[in-house]
Amino acid sequence: MTGKGLRAAGGRHPSRWLDPRGRHLGTWAFVLNRLTGLGLVAYLYLHLIVLSTLLRGPAAWDGLVAVFRHPVFLAFDVLLVLGLAVHGLNGLRVALVGSGLLVDRHRALLVAAGVLIGLVGLVAAVRTFA
Repeated sequence: MTGKGLRAAGGRHPSRWLDPRGRHLGTWAFVLNRLTGLGLVAYLYLHLIVLSTLLRGPAAWDGLVAVFRHPVFLAFDVLLVLGLAVHGLNGLRVALVGSGLLVDRHRALLVAAGVLIGLVGLVAAVRTFA
């Protein structure tokens, strides 16, 4: 098979799919949205596994809660809030731009989402570690 047969529908060779050069800001927002979505799905399954500890009784649950109060695990809580904010606000931006509203303002929406995400992360960190 020749190199032409390997070209994707967009005309790009598969070896260039992961090449970060020449990507637009919207592409990076798309990748970040997919990564946060995958992270949230992974968290959901992990959360269900942790909740299954309740089946072993209150002593097992209390021991697990004591472990989760360690600052490393609290940092993961802040990371979870950041992931939710990134995925939610970027998803809202995609919905607004995709529906034809604010198409010419997609960059400003991304910047506004970034500022809000920063504020949400700051508030989450202060409330978690204070």
